Amino acid sequence: MADPAWRPSTKARLLWAINAVLLWLPVFVAQAVVAIIGWWPGWVSGVVLAATIVLAVVHISVVPLWRYRVHRWEISETAVYTRSGWFTQERRIAPISRVQTVDTERGPVDRMLGLATVTVTTASSAGAVKIVALDQETADRTVARLTEIAGSNAGDAT
Repeated sequence: MADPAWRPSTKARLLWAINAVLLWLPVFVAQAVVAIIGWWPGWVSGVVLAATIVLAVVHISVVPLWRYRVHRWEISETAVYTRSGWFTQERRIAPISRVQTVDTERGPVDRMLGLATVTVTTASSAGAVKIVALDQETADRTVARLTEIAGSNAGDAT
C-alpha cells in the first residue's frame, strides 16, 4: 500500500515551532530562577544554559521541518490513512466501516494560525486517528467528506 498522499498545511511547521518555543519557555525560566538564587556555581549554570540553548534551537528549528516531511494523510472510500511522528513514526489505517465519530479540534495557537486537527474515532483499541495541522477550510471539507462516506457505508462501526 502506498503512503498517504497529502501533507498538513504549510503553516504546520510554524505551529510546531511555536509549540516547541512554548515548551522550552518554562525550562529557561527555571534556569533563570536557579541562576538568580545561586543554587549552582556560575560555570554550571552557564554550561546547563548552553546545552539548553542548543537543544532548544534544534527542537524549534529542525523538528518542525522533519515532522512536516513525515506527516501525511489521505481519505479514500474505504479508509483513513495517516503517517505521523518525527522520532518514532507511526502509520495508521482506519477502515471507514469502523468510523464512529469525526471531530474537529482547534487550540489557541491553531486558531491564531487558522489550523485545525481532525480526529477520527474508530472502534479500535489503538485509539483515534488524528489528522493534524490542516487549514480550517480543509478540515471542514475533510469532516464533511468523512461524514458522507461513513454515512453511506453499510458497516456497523464496531
